Amino acid sequence: MSTANYIDEGKGILGIEFGSTRIKAILIDDKYQVIATGDFQWENHLENGFWTYHEDEIWKGLQTSYSNLKQDVKAKYGVDLKQVKAMGFSAMMHGYLAFDEKGNMLVPFRTWRNATTTEAAKILREKFQYNIPERWSIAHLYQAILNKEDHVRDIDYITTLAGYVHWKLTGEKCLGVGDASGMFPIDPKTGNYDEGKLELFNKLIEGEDIPWSLRKILPEVKTAGEVAGYLTSEGAKLLDPSGELKSGCPLAPAEGDAGTGMVATNSVKQRTGNVSAGTSVFAMVVLESELQNYYPQIDMVTTPDGSLVAMVHANNCTSDINAWVNIIKESMEAYGVEVDTGKLYTTLFNKSLEGDADCGGLLSYGFISGENIMECVTGRPMYIRSENAEFNLANFMRSHIYSAFGALKVGMDLLQKKEKIAIDTLYGHGGIFKTPGVAQRFLAAAMNTPISLMATAGEGGPWGMAVLAAYLTESSNMKLEDFLEKEVFKESGVETIAPEAEEVRGFEQYIDRFKSVIGAEQEAIDKMN
Repeated sequence: MSTANYIDEGKGILGIEFGSTRIKAILIDDKYQVIATGDFQWENHLENGFWTYHEDEIWKGLQTSYSNLKQDVKAKYGVDLKQVKAMGFSAMMHGYLAFDEKGNMLVPFRTWRNATTTEAAKILREKFQYNIPERWSIAHLYQAILNKEDHVRDIDYITTLAGYVHWKLTGEKCLGVGDASGMFPIDPKTGNYDEGKLELFNKLIEGEDIPWSLRKILPEVKTAGEVAGYLTSEGAKLLDPSGELKSGCPLAPAEGDAGTGMVATNSVKQRTGNVSAGTSVFAMVVLESELQNYYPQIDMVTTPDGSLVAMVHANNCTSDINAWVNIIKESMEAYGVEVDTGKLYTTLFNKSLEGDADCGGLLSYGFISGENIMECVTGRPMYIRSENAEFNLANFMRSHIYSAFGALKVGMDLLQKKEKIAIDTLYGHGGIFKTPGVAQRFLAAAMNTPISLMATAGEGGPWGMAVLAAYLTESSNMKLEDFLEKEVFKESGVETIAPEAEEVRGFEQYIDRFKSVIGAEQEAIDKMN
């Protein structure tokens, strides 16, 4: 069957993800290949002390990304997109959207980026004996209660951005377990909200004269493979105002961007995980059992099929590397040398392979912004060397790449050394891995774990959401991990680098220095205001 006929017969699978700067729609075929795309650029706004996106922007962005997808289909295949086999929506996790019983939004959308819930998060962390980050929905809700905000009494429903879109297109107030795990703690034994913590929260607000209990205003939890509703006629017109899109197709449970990233990197199986490295860097590790303790440096979420995941997030990764590479480029251009930026990165990264395993005594803190794991409240990039350090280009570049993984390493050591968790392999994705065999090799040394790269990781969250929608219709009788392994990724090439003992020791020496000198970085923050 030609792709045009495939689309015309409504066999395509649609995934749409709301990222922080782009809303992207992807249509895939039965081989899980992307056949058309569309997107919409947007930015958050700081208004009245909150980072937000306007309600009309949500719908404009959704409709525009879908319209651009339709145009791409028409341009490539000469057919009109009028129906799909299944669809699903994902979005940046956490945040706060609250609605009254008539479905009206009570306050503007408060995104994950807001750090306005410090008091609430601290209280909940102590009450639950469980890490509740400031960006979680429950922290936003409790902070609104502590602030005596008028809208609290009128709440009938709270959800995430993905859950909001899903609700309006299906009429179903539900959410995928991965996204739900960023609203409120999930009990891995039941795959649902932790009943004990629900009760603790209800007791906590007993004196606040609130007419609802928490469970009644949270979305119903769904697991990957379950039908989470069907596209209504109203929902079809909301997505496609032209009226061409047919209603009735099933929807996968709405998910968060962390869950779709795990799907896109084939890392939903226990003892696997992924490392996403860009401006920031985070690792997600699928656990076999609950941790013995809780840590402010580690978030607990779940895979789309409910397995417990430990997430370590560092705010800084490649930004300081980019700044130094630009300085080198500017120096070369001052001598009249025409520089190809991509080739310069490749050359400098490959040069780092000639450096000492511990970077020759050099040390970099690439903190463009604050780094919570290292208790640094704002950014102060800093480079340090002793008088007898091996200060050469190879060690200089190597130390910057090591630093990009430094804070992540400190957080991951809590999991690997303190909690003794087992990791068989981690899948890496992001721009830092573009030069083959460099950052991948150093990350393997940092994690003392094999690091694998796969070509499909570049497709990202929207593709991961489309795959979850395909799972709903094609192989839901299989475990998600088996579906990914045996169907989606069966022909995907994977390149794996195992850690080398000498480089593992070298990275440990570097990270010991990284931790022991952190006081100088913190002092710089205090003095350079």
